[in-house]
Amino acid sequence: MTARLDQPREVRRTLLPRVHYDPESFGRLSERIARFLGTARFIVYMTVFVAVWLGWNTFAPDFLKFDPYPFIFLTLMLSLQASYAAPLILLAQNRQDDRDRVQYEQDRARGDRSIADTEYLTREIAGLRVALNEVVTRDFLRSELQQIIKDLDAKEHVP
Repeated sequence: MTARLDQPREVRRTLLPRVHYDPESFGRLSERIARFLGTARFIVYMTVFVAVWLGWNTFAPDFLKFDPYPFIFLTLMLSLQASYAAPLILLAQNRQDDRDRVQYEQDRARGDRSIADTEYLTREIAGLRVALNEVVTRDFLRSELQQIIKDLDAKEHVP
């Protein structure tokens, strides 16, 4: 009987229990490590570490040397450090990309709301302008009153 691809697999029991961890705390730890790996302090520490390692294994007496000339153990240590650093840096970058995407979506929504607010205010201002065109202004009223006074004065002087 062949397994169907559209059906989920049954959970298989294993001899060892599954390790559970908090991905959020692991992600925060990876970001802290990645931030440290990207500093000048780390480069200085690593340079001092390698220089001391090379100096010790070059100039120390033979019975105290633990990694003679080809420095195979140092190479192994640096490879191990790099093999852990690369995925941690990638995990930190992925988390930053996720935060950037969320921030972009929020900025876009905020921009959309700003555009909608601006359009609403534009319509309101246009409505107020139309309403003000129908309202009598003080200058117009003054000129009309002056015209009426002139007309009345003209009627009084007409015999």
